[in-house]
Amino acid sequence: MRYKLGDVGYLSCVDLDEVAGRLYALPPSEFTAAREAEARAAKDAGDVRLSRDIAKLRRPTVSASAVNRAAREHPDELAELLDVGERLRAAWQEQDAGALAELTQRRNDVTGRLGRLIRQSAGLSAAAGGEVDQTLDAAVVDADAAEQVRRGTLAKPLSYSGFAPAPVTRARPAARKKTPEGEAAKARERAEAEARKAGERAEAEAAHKEWRTALDAAAKEHDERAEKVARLEGKLAKARKKLDDSRQRLEVTQREERQARRRLER
Repeated sequence: MRYKLGDVGYLSCVDLDEVAGRLYALPPSEFTAAREAEARAAKDAGDVRLSRDIAKLRRPTVSASAVNRAAREHPDELAELLDVGERLRAAWQEQDAGALAELTQRRNDVTGRLGRLIRQSAGLSAAAGGEVDQTLDAAVVDADAAEQVRRGTLAKPLSYSGFAPAPVTRARPAARKKTPEGEAAKARERAEAEARKAGERAEAEAAHKEWRTALDAAAKEHDERAEKVARLEGKLAKARKKLDDSRQRLEVTQREERQARRRLER
């Protein structure tokens, strides 16, 4: 830790963002202890306000931590995603139907590729992987979310409602004439539907893969135990036969012994 009691020069150049950057770079399991150490060091150095602010930082969820890690380990891939988001938001504001269609396809490709990379790197469950996808979608649609993802200091996954930060003015039902705004709105609706469908399919595929892996493991375990039981049952059957043979010999021996004893007693 770099804090030094009374080191005013150092404290003057330390802010919450710097501390948060260090903390959110850690695995969730190490976060709490490191946060307490940072808060204590700030307090010892005389910055009570900073200490309180540090103590308020929340431990990241598994999915948020995975996105934070990607911001540090895969900056090029993340930069590509955020660039597509910036261009897509501009196309939406300009109601450029052609650009919307093209950028929506790029959005699906880039988010899908980065989402898979994050899930594989972090070994996420289907549920956590879905939260990562929602966070990436939010970063594409919303500029504030994009900045949070870029900083890599998320405490929880992000989400959004709708396709863009502001509603589109739609033509009245009676207006049949095609306009650039109307065509752009239709393109936006198609883009929303395609994005939702792609996201739902990706989530379903991830869930199916996880359960398929679990099914294969359960089937293997069942077969191994069934084989073991069959072997034990075979051994038990042989042991029962030997027991029956021993019982028969015992009965014969007992009968012969009784007969010999009677002859002796005559």
